[in-house]
Amino acid sequence: VQLQASGGGLVQPGGSLRLACAASGTIFRINHASWYRQAPGKQREWVATITVGGSTNYVGSVKGRFTISRDDAKNTVYLHMNSLKPEDTAVYYCTAESPAWGRPYWGQGTQVTVSS
Repeated sequence: VQLQASGGGLVQPGGSLRLACAASGTIFRINHASWYRQAPGKQREWVATITVGGSTNYVGSVKGRFTISRDDAKNTVYLHMNSLKPEDTAVYYCTAESPAWGRPYWGQGTQVTVSS
């Protein structure tokens, strides 16, 4: 199983990005999935989770600005980020699990930089 994170980049404050986390090497669907981020000099921080049933949860600092979603046909989870702030600058990681996989997997991380 591999998780491929993509979609990061440089964006101005107030801008938007969409991150994607695609699972490959498996015929089994992503069950629960989460996004985390790690800013320079800081600990990794949980950002958002989506369950197999589509329920979502967010850290307070991104509520109302970020949306986590899933496309089961593509076995992909997305993080839609709007109204980006400089403090959102970090490497974003996805993690996902499925009962058939035996353990959670992590993507390689994608850099998001919010700067004018």
